[in-house]
Amino acid sequence: MALSFITQAGFAAIAFIFYGLLLRELKRGMRAAGFIPKREKKIVQRALLALLIWMIVISVLSIQGFFNDFSTFPPKMGIVFIVPLITILTITFSKSLKEILNYIPTQNLIRLQVFRVFVEILIWLLFIQNFFPIQMTFEGRNGDILAGATAPVVAHLVTRKSWYKSLPIIWNIAGLLLLLNIAGVAILSLPTPFRIFMNEPSSTLVTQFPVIWLPGFLVPLAYSLHFFSLRQLLTKKIERSPEHTDP
Repeated sequence: MALSFITQAGFAAIAFIFYGLLLRELKRGMRAAGFIPKREKKIVQRALLALLIWMIVISVLSIQGFFNDFSTFPPKMGIVFIVPLITILTITFSKSLKEILNYIPTQNLIRLQVFRVFVEILIWLLFIQNFFPIQMTFEGRNGDILAGATAPVVAHLVTRKSWYKSLPIIWNIAGLLLLLNIAGVAILSLPTPFRIFMNEPSSTLVTQFPVIWLPGFLVPLAYSLHFFSLRQLLTKKIERSPEHTDP
């Protein structure tokens, strides 16, 4: 049991480390963009407060077994997917983030996706302890480890030659598709009327503390980095196109 909990707690540890690294990049971007210290401090405090509130809410609810109730439609677990998605989409298209992204090196956002390698290792460790079904792992239908493993390579390539500049756009889209795939597999492995993967165990471990941090924090971190990177890349493409260049 001790090994099991330590493995599960790894999701929270990865979230702390990589959200911290993302916030560091955003702070550097704010300073480079010329944000006054008061504005920078306000943004960071709001981000930390939002993360703290979300951490407390999903952790307490998962401990109480709230998300483990699949008798309702839609399942209560839907809250964990919808709230971060709406929040991140709002942030992605905000004016402030656009300013910040202009001063963050493209490769830095991409490189952070390496955390997905560690996530997949933890998922595999839980599988061999019979806590997760095989389709949730890289031995099954989960190819998400490819996004994490290729992140450092793509980050390196975009700094080398100009023709590599279109590569991160393709890579980000592929990474989102891999994420969508495993999210679908996880949902279809839950004990709901829509369940397709009938092998045991089901994927109900994602509703329990501390593994709730996987869908509650780490999945949003992955698509946040993709969304931020794509907005950065596509904005730069528009600004550099002939019709947007100064005469």
